[in-house]
Order: sequence, then C-alpha cells, then structure tokens
Amino acid sequence: MRHKLILPLLVLLGAGCAHSTAPDGPVARRYTALTSDNRAGTQVVTPGADALTVDFEYNDRGRGPKTTSVIRLDEHGIPASIETTGVDYFKVPVSERFSVAGGVARWTNGADDGQASVTDPRFYLSVYGPPEEQALLAKALIHAPGQKLPLLPAGEASVLRAGSMDVGGQTVTQYTITGLDFTPVDVWLDADENLFASVSSYFSVIREGQEASARQLIEVQEQRAGDRLAQFAAVLSTKPAAIVVTNARLFDPVTGRLTPHSTIVVRGNRIVSVGNATSFPEDAEFIDAQNRVVLPGLWDMHSHLTDSDGLLDIAAGVTSARDLGNDIDTIAALKRRFDDGTLIGPRVVLAGIIDGPGPYKAPTNVLVSTEEEARAAIDRYASLGYEQIKIYSSVKPELVAPMANYAHERGLRVSGHIPAGMLASQAIAAGYDEIQHANMLMLNFMPDVTDTRTPARFTAVAERGAALSLTSPEVRAFIAGLRARNIVIDPTLAVFESMLVARAGKVSPGFAPIYDRLPPQVRRTALTGGLPVPEGKDATYIASFKKMTELVKTLHDNGVRIVAGTDGLAGFTLHRELELYVQAGIPAPEVLRIATLFPAQLTKREADLGTIAPGKLADFILVDGDPTQNISDLRNVVTVVKDGRIYQSRDIYAMLGVR
Repeated sequence: MRHKLILPLLVLLGAGCAHSTAPDGPVARRYTALTSDNRAGTQVVTPGADALTVDFEYNDRGRGPKTTSVIRLDEHGIPASIETTGVDYFKVPVSERFSVAGGVARWTNGADDGQASVTDPRFYLSVYGPPEEQALLAKALIHAPGQKLPLLPAGEASVLRAGSMDVGGQTVTQYTITGLDFTPVDVWLDADENLFASVSSYFSVIREGQEASARQLIEVQEQRAGDRLAQFAAVLSTKPAAIVVTNARLFDPVTGRLTPHSTIVVRGNRIVSVGNATSFPEDAEFIDAQNRVVLPGLWDMHSHLTDSDGLLDIAAGVTSARDLGNDIDTIAALKRRFDDGTLIGPRVVLAGIIDGPGPYKAPTNVLVSTEEEARAAIDRYASLGYEQIKIYSSVKPELVAPMANYAHERGLRVSGHIPAGMLASQAIAAGYDEIQHANMLMLNFMPDVTDTRTPARFTAVAERGAALSLTSPEVRAFIAGLRARNIVIDPTLAVFESMLVARAGKVSPGFAPIYDRLPPQVRRTALTGGLPVPEGKDATYIASFKKMTELVKTLHDNGVRIVAGTDGLAGFTLHRELELYVQAGIPAPEVLRIATLFPAQLTKREADLGTIAPGKLADFILVDGDPTQNISDLRNVVTVVKDGRIYQSRDIYAMLGVR
C-alpha cells in the first residue's frame, strides 16, 4: 500500500527544473515525477510578470495530487502570497491561500488555518503546495542571514551545502535543509539556484530529459546521508562487553505474565542468564530497571524502511522489522548497516514485491507479465536472501498459482494484495500464505468490486463495510478456511483509521497521543484528513472502520494468526496498531505476544528472538508503566537493547526533533 502518514507534506516538497520556450511566451521549467524509476507525473513552472504559476500532478496507483499554484515573492525571495487549488493525494478538493499584508500573515487550507504577526521575513510552507516550494525555500535560505529562516506556522529551517557534481553537462549542488522533517531533507539546485532534482529511491522529481540521472543522484545522496547518520549512531549507542539489567519486571510472551525482581545478564550480543543472578561480569554496564517492565523487542511486520525509519523504530522499541517492498539496492545497504551498527535500525527480514505493468502498477521495477518473468523475479529475490514475495494488485490472476507454487519450491512465503479480478478466497486457493490489509478481506464479500488496483479498494469498503455481517454463513465459512489453511493476516488497522476516520482540520486519532511531541512541520500532517467523504457518509465511514476492527477481533477469536505492521510512520504507528487491537477486545498480553513471539516464530527466528531467555540474542526494551494492563504504556520506552547495543529513546527522539 505504501501509505506513509507524512506523505502529503513531504512528497509535495520535491521538484526539479528544466527549460523550454513556448512561442511568444515565458520560459517554462519542466520536471518529471518518478516513482522508483517509472514516470508518474509532471511539474511545470511558468514565470509571469509578478508571479510563478506551477502545475503539478502525479499518479500513485490511482491516487496522487493535481494542483495549480500561483506564488508571488517579496524582495527576499520569500512568498508574499500563495494560492493553490486542485485535489490532494486522496483526490479531496483543496483550496489553500496565504498572504502577508500590514505586518500580518494569514493562511487558510482546511487543515491549520491561522494568522500571525510578522516583523521579519518568515517562510510559509504550504500543506498542499507544489514541489517548486522546496526550491524557493532552499534559495531563500542560501541568501538569508546565517542561512536560517523562521517558518510559518512554526519552526525554523536552515541549509548546508553538501557538495557539487557534474550531471548531464552541468554542475548541480546538493543542499541539506533541516527543520522540515525528522531528519534533513536533501535538494539539488542548478547553477541558477533553480531546483534540478529532489530524489529518493521511492519518489523523485527531476529536470525533464535528465530522468536517467536520478539513480546517480540517489547513490550520492544516500552515501552522504549514511555518513551523516553514522555519526549519530556512534554518539547515540554504546556496546559494552557485558550488560546487567537488575530490578526488572520481566514479561514472558509464552505465559503472558510478569516476573518481578528479575536480572538479565548479557555477554556480547547474547543473553547469558535470566533470573536471580548474584555474580556479575566485572566489565558489565549495569542498568537499574527500577521496577520497569522489560519485554522482548517489538516487531513491525509491514514496513518500507528508510534510514530515518530505523531511528524511529529503535526509539519506539522496534528491534525487528519485515520490509514488504523496497528498492533492492536501498534495502540491501540499509540492512547491512543496521546489522553492523553503523546506522541505527532494526533487524530486517526481506520480502520482495512483484507487480504487473499498467497504469496502477506499484512503485517498483519488478514487473511481470509472463510466468517466465515471474520465475526470474522469484529466482532473483531468492538469490539475494529474501524470505518472502509480496504479490501486488496488477499481477494477472492466472499467474498467481504458478508464482505461489514456484516461490514455495524456492522456500519463500507468499503474501500480498488481492490482484484485480480475484477474491481473497481465490488467492488463498492459489497458494497465498498471508494477506496484507483488512480491506482485502472485506472485499471478498463485494465480488462486484473487481478492479482492486484502483482507490475503489478503499472507497467501496468505506461505503459498504459497515453493513457486512461477521456472523453470516459466508463470513464464518471464509474465516474457517483461513484457520484451516493457517493463513496469516496483516491488517494494518492504523492505516485505515487514517483513511476512514481522520478529517481535515482535526488531529488524526492515530496522531493524537503524540501530536504535541512532533516537530512543527510534521505535526501539520496530522491535520490533513483521509479519504474524501461524500455528503452524508461520515458516520458510515467511521462505522466501516469499526467493522474492520471487529473483523480483526473475530479472526483472532477463531484462531486466525494476526501480525502487527504499520505501512506508515515508523515506530509510533506500531504503538497505535497495537492499541487498536486492544480496543477491538484482544487482551493486552495477547497483543504483546502478537508483537513479539509470533513474528519470531513466523520468520523461523524463535531460537534467537521473541522471548528473553539464555542463549537468545540481546534484543529487549525497558518500558515505564505496565503494557500488560495498559497497552499505551508501550509509548513510554526508556531504554532499548538491540544486538547488545544500548540506546536511550529520549536521546534518539531529541535528535529527531521529537519531544
């Protein structure tokens, strides 16, 4: 699904420039938007006598914004007014306006409308603005005193020059902007200080005609970002020869119980003893748990990792994660550096995404149309150490069974979305071991919704899910079939809460517990809302989400295995996912088992992970409070030990701008 909760703001802050001349018209700067290496959209910047007009759009599997912005700059190169109209990522109509007059800045966008007195230059960051804004911010920062500027509505941005290189016969320079996200944002400017590119392995915007250069820029950018983050890793972690944790209340996922007054002794990266030790290694670092609960490290079973996600995961107590579709080179480098400790991040289990070509293809280069192509893709993933394939929505239904059979022959699990033209029951019969996303289960009972590649897979469930009877013979038989075949479900409830329950201008329920802790510009994304809600359907959408949570509880009660994953903002979203399971009625100790022991068993790592016991890897967390009674206490992670390295959550969060 790849629905990052911070996507609306951050994707709309990337762009690149090119030049073309229309007859008797102004010079236009043209850009290409890429998802992975695939063309997905455009940005066109047209200078006028006193303003820039920016047209921006891209397609992400039927989603994606389409906006027109008119931007007027003051003498400092800072927006004096902005008007943006169009639709947002979920096709919700937007109208955003900003202006400064008489020493007062005013803005309205439906998310965080407001005003502020301004006595010095301040740069307003749009919620729904075009990628060109990042170019304008970078240029304004370069020429600002101290290369810093206060931001509106809040915060401050600064810029550093990272380095230059020759691309396509011209010199482009990388600048690193802080103050926009948890970690710095990189942007490439040309010699005229116009944006040449904003790139990542997932989404890039680059000068038209220079699309082939995106990969080169990504490699340089990732290397520099890795070097920068490696400095943080050296400062934010310690790796003593031995660790002794005393005065712990130890959680056992097998029994669901706490054992007080426990001591854990670690040598290197392995647990030596658990219980009532009286002799300790002389070279040990002691941690007094102060009666805190100590649990095995948490698992995120649905991630799409970036380097900053690694930091958020570890701070939140997530020491293992399954990556369900990423750029192959990017995730290989991250996994290697997470493992050797030069970057902060979890252990990574690799699952490779496979889709079919077409207008709704996933942001991946692994696209197959034939059985031969599918076998080649599976062979490649298997050779690289992947343990699972994830079949996506545009794969031809007739390829699913042979793909599943061959993947099983190669020792890989099979999971995914339900391809267009199939039902969940048919995908299971064809060989699925696991299904991603609760909506795919509900669509099994809406057979007229045949094109699950499109946003209909969300809107149909939102409008009709509330009416689904979980006690009907059809649903009971389907759930019995899931259990009989040992099918695992990855529901990602928190994602659907953000889609079906969140409303523009109000703090999203998933963000509410952490809203005040977030950096100012990230905080704004909690106010952008979810799917467009037709008039009179508000209560229906909320009821459909409630039915989703009831479905997950029903699955659990009937012995169907659940795994907890985010598919969104790392770390924090896992806490919310687990809260939703408890709200659905699953007991907190059982939810903790879902987040610790079961994923270790599913990935065949129970000999090393999942419980705190002698001989196992030293992956565990110290938590203030008692999550066996109040699952939300998982938000109070104090100390994380991963592979024998010690991290303090508050130190990582402070570096990320989280309170």
